[in-house]
Amino acid sequence: MSMDRLYDAVKHKGPVCVGLDTQYEFLPEFLKARDITQAEKLFEFNRRVIDACKDLAGCFKIQVACYEALGLNGMQAFAKTIQYARKAGSIVISDVKRGDISSTAALYAKGHFTGDFETDIITVNAYMGEDAVSPYYPYLKTGKALFVLVKTSNPSSRDFQDLSMGGSTLYQLVAKKVSSWGEPFIGSSGFSAIGAVIGLTYAEEYDLIKDCLKHTFLLIPGYGAQGGTGRDLMPIFKNGICGVVNASRSLLTAHKGKTEAEDFDIYIRKAAEIMHKDIVQWL
Repeated sequence: MSMDRLYDAVKHKGPVCVGLDTQYEFLPEFLKARDITQAEKLFEFNRRVIDACKDLAGCFKIQVACYEALGLNGMQAFAKTIQYARKAGSIVISDVKRGDISSTAALYAKGHFTGDFETDIITVNAYMGEDAVSPYYPYLKTGKALFVLVKTSNPSSRDFQDLSMGGSTLYQLVAKKVSSWGEPFIGSSGFSAIGAVIGLTYAEEYDLIKDCLKHTFLLIPGYGAQGGTGRDLMPIFKNGICGVVNASRSLLTAHKGKTEAEDFDIYIRKAAEIMHKDIVQWL
């Protein structure tokens, strides 16, 4: 199961998730100057980042919007990035945040768990209830996995997620649902194939939902550019590793101001090493 594999990768490599939310302005100037398409440049950048960080990263997370924005060529770069990372032995999370009625969700599931865009894990939005999640269940039985949005790292998450409903916040109720949906899919690691997205910028609120997420592995965004640090992980990891910590911009732009040449990946790796050290000291 993908979540078991992710847990094993995190145990052996550490909980760093390198986010390939690659934008053109992140690229070094030597790569921008090459006579290839913008999408091909993004893939070449991603390939170098994967090679530089695959021994440090528990997984790679690829944000589909960065590639959709470039049209058909961009989606080819998205597919090639997924395929390259998986062939390198890495686990890939496709950050697509799908959420729709069951008939549409079934097509999203097919589109991201088979074919050109086949990945290991995707992110989903459960705002429409279990109808938006259950079409993925057949794929979970074959080894795929999900991360469901629960408490996200963006400032306006409080607009809805913190609303009080019968003595609980909305995100607490969603956490309970995610846990119950995942019970039939608990693997050998003790974690379910249905994980949860919990933002590091609100790590202190994890205490309010931890009891119902004992078998739920976490995707934790918000490290680095969004302000999260290794110390902020203490409330989450105090009883053991239970998730991966994503950073994107702070890693992908680590070379800026230092080099615009072929050696850009050295600085990205150094940034990943610093992140790794910052996190594991609190485990």
